[in-house]
Amino acid sequence: MQHDDVVWSIINKSFCSHKINTKTQKMCRNEYNLTGLCNRSSCPLANSQYATIREDKGIIYLYMKTAERSAFPRKLWEKVKLSRNFEKAIHQINENLLYWPGFIKSKCKQRFVKITQYLIRMRKLKLRRQKLIVPLQRNIERREKRREEKALIAARIDKGVEKTLLDRLKKGIYQDLYNIPKTAFDEAQEENEVEDEEEEIEDEKELEDEADRLEYVAADSDESEAESDSGRPESVDLDSSFESSGGSDIEDIMTPSTSQSKKGSGKKPTKPSSAKKGQKPRVEVEYEIETVSTPQKVSTY
Repeated sequence: MQHDDVVWSIINKSFCSHKINTKTQKMCRNEYNLTGLCNRSSCPLANSQYATIREDKGIIYLYMKTAERSAFPRKLWEKVKLSRNFEKAIHQINENLLYWPGFIKSKCKQRFVKITQYLIRMRKLKLRRQKLIVPLQRNIERREKRREEKALIAARIDKGVEKTLLDRLKKGIYQDLYNIPKTAFDEAQEENEVEDEEEEIEDEKELEDEADRLEYVAADSDESEAESDSGRPESVDLDSSFESSGGSDIEDIMTPSTSQSKKGSGKKPTKPSSAKKGQKPRVEVEYEIETVSTPQKVSTY
């Protein structure tokens, strides 16, 4: 016979492989645990009469254990498949657990509700469009890019060779060396003409854009000139006006000051040299230095 109190005393006080101790409470990792807590009422090992609900591949089952089957470990748990309809499944739980304790019955119903909810969420997520994450190999990408670049270069060379050969055929360099059908020659010639026309159209568009830009810049310059004429002060080049004017004005200004200074000093005034054309006039300035008179001793008789 199985003694539940003896089993629980051993599990509670000594070691249990399913028990996990946390800071707040004890948890249980047993598959058949109803609540996930390690206590006397919810321990599947210490209760000879026990029931739980489990899910396997989207199907919910009710598992029941009784004391009469404890001698046969293979047939210890009785499995009952629950229907997909919620009301019918609750009715099945009530029928199978009719004379069982109320704690086990209520916890089985709570567990059944929780499992049905996460199954519904799983189905919804599968029906949604999900992004497929594909790993990219950088070495392969680099190799493909190099091959594309080489292929483009080879295509340009082939087109250039075709154009040169067609130009030579037009000029008649080969004469009757090659028997080329006229249809193929005409088709190739038409393709080249179409490409040349497209290039000419692009060049014309570029030239038109440049002309529009030049007109826009010219219009802006005309507007700025009109604004300057309307009343804004014009900028004057001081150096040019200074050089263009003769040196007579500077001579008239500078001669009286120099003559006064020379009278005081007792020297003859010197004439300033006339400014040459295209050069700035040269101005000579003399500074007056006053001599300090020393006092003399007077002899008294």
